[in-house]
Amino acid sequence: MEQQPSVEELLAKLLEIAAPLAPFDMPLLDAHGATLASDIYAGERLVLRSGSRIRSTQIGLAASIGLDRLPTLPHPRVVVISAGDDLVEPGQALADSEDEFETNSWMLTTAVREAGANGFRVHTIPENHQQLREVIEDQLVRADLIVISGERHDESFELITAVLKELGEITTVRPKMSESGLHNFGLIGPDSTPVITLPGDPVVAGIAAEIFVRPMIRKMLGAPNIFRNQLKAKLKNSISAVPGESGFVRAVLSSENGVIATALEEQGDLVSLSDANSLIIIPENSAGIKAGEIVDVMVLERSSN
Repeated sequence: MEQQPSVEELLAKLLEIAAPLAPFDMPLLDAHGATLASDIYAGERLVLRSGSRIRSTQIGLAASIGLDRLPTLPHPRVVVISAGDDLVEPGQALADSEDEFETNSWMLTTAVREAGANGFRVHTIPENHQQLREVIEDQLVRADLIVISGERHDESFELITAVLKELGEITTVRPKMSESGLHNFGLIGPDSTPVITLPGDPVVAGIAAEIFVRPMIRKMLGAPNIFRNQLKAKLKNSISAVPGESGFVRAVLSSENGVIATALEEQGDLVSLSDANSLIIIPENSAGIKAGEIVDVMVLERSSN
């Protein structure tokens, strides 16, 4: 029987299985973007602090004191898989009205890279139980985290769930979150590799990746800032909500006459997800928010430039 946790409860469970990776020395260019695993001294002077993100200036500083490697918490290797017999690769023709272009793995692979991971997209689209199991088992050797999604209408969810339960301990949940669906999470394979499955609808999968997968990656990376920055903003247009469900409304932030959050009119397609530079956070107990009220906003750090 599926559980129905709050967003916060599910996120806490996911962070429990997303352990920071073991540190090791990396060549300078490979270390770029990773997290420094220990303090670096030049003589008695502390010049690089453990836990800091390794940026171009830190690379230059390391080189200037004769280092060609840095102790790092490495980038997590995240494998992204899409499964379903109605999925078709972009560039190929759709055979009938049931087919849909495979969207999620392209979006999710680049999303995990933006979060700091090394993202790997599996190009094969498994259509049955045996194919999916073989693909997952093949990927376990290079994965620190596996992310799986299915078809838009979640018709492949039972297939994905059945295969994962053969490979490890899996929990199925339906979080109290608007526009959500069923998720799986757990540990699979001989090395207890974390896995999470996302709903097949691309918009829902994109939001779930932002809310759940990104913090997992940030924790595995050892980043000091696991969560996106949030701020207060005045709501420009009213938003409806379903009591008992948290919501994440795609919005655009502007700074004219204070910080203003404008909820995008069309919320149900990828255009709104692409246009949004923020998410308005709707509390679980809210029945809606009126224009002019102050809202909490998650900043997505996107720019039109």
